[in-house]
Amino acid sequence: MAKQVMVTESGLKKLEQELEMLKTVKRKEIAEKIKVALSFGDLSENSEYDEAKNDQALMEARIAEIEATLKHVKLIDEDELTTEIIHVGSKVKVRDEEFDEICDYQIVGSSEADPTNGLISDESPVGRGLLGHKVGERVEIETPAGVMVYEVLEISK
Repeated sequence: MAKQVMVTESGLKKLEQELEMLKTVKRKEIAEKIKVALSFGDLSENSEYDEAKNDQALMEARIAEIEATLKHVKLIDEDELTTEIIHVGSKVKVRDEEFDEICDYQIVGSSEADPTNGLISDESPVGRGLLGHKVGERVEIETPAGVMVYEVLEISK
């Protein structure tokens, strides 16, 4: 059995919108590119055709990936989230002790992760390390860059 993919409601909407866009707009664009490339004749030296077929393969793989993810989605019920402990869906404010920086994160399922925007996966070292902790706790997390120490300042929905 495939593992469940945890997503927030906004993450689910994003996946569904991406899938719709790929199936409608992108498929047409790539089909058109292939048609134009075919009109150039000889396929053995036709880089436009090769590129369009490669784009098509990548797009179809992404469509299959999203469809597989959607089959195993477990929607995070944000009404059930508590602010007692950190879990998937929680928004947290932590202080990085090494750099004395305040960081805001939301712990999300891996399909929604976007670290540059503060969305960290529950499967990443930091995301996994923060799960289950409470406000006021000091958390040491082993990461590829070394041990990070965070103090949990706030948990919200």
